[in-house]
Amino acid sequence: MNLPNDNEFASNQDAAIVRKVQEGDREAYNLLVLRYQHKVVQIALKFVNNQADANDIAQEAFIKAYKAIGNFRGESGFYTWLYRIVVNTARTFLESSSKHRNNVDVDAEDIASQDHQGALSSNETPDRIIESQELQRTIMQALTQLPTELRQAITLREVEGLAYDEIAKLTGVPVGTVRSRIFRARQFIEEKMALLDK
Repeated sequence: MNLPNDNEFASNQDAAIVRKVQEGDREAYNLLVLRYQHKVVQIALKFVNNQADANDIAQEAFIKAYKAIGNFRGESGFYTWLYRIVVNTARTFLESSSKHRNNVDVDAEDIASQDHQGALSSNETPDRIIESQELQRTIMQALTQLPTELRQAITLREVEGLAYDEIAKLTGVPVGTVRSRIFRARQFIEEKMALLDK
């Protein structure tokens, strides 16, 4: 995921479209939906483990964003603002559907495909590849066992490569809290990985 500040042109475009929507051009909002629909669904998929629920969260988030866009002042990028709405919508969804709490799969396909490609292009022995796959499964299981806030922090850091301050802005917590959450998540995952060696 690339944040808007990686691309000033896109950010300026967003600002221009947002102004049109705020001036009453409802059709302009469709441009923002088209631009960010895929990213919003991907964010939702970090909280739920099926496409239908992710689509529902995305739709609800876009509705909430549209209703609140009059309050958007451009103090952050539009995507950063939208991200917070998506995360809050997903959390509300989880709270109202507790059955999903223990069924979360964070970027499993992305990580699996990267590891699979790496295994295919490497000269490792079958035993080493199997060990790597076991390690991957252990990491994914550990991720699903983490509380939502720890899973979100470690995913934004390790999978999406965001800096601590970016994660702090997106999640609305201090940088120190972000560091603490990532540390605790890493510690938990490392403990699970250590069990493989026993």
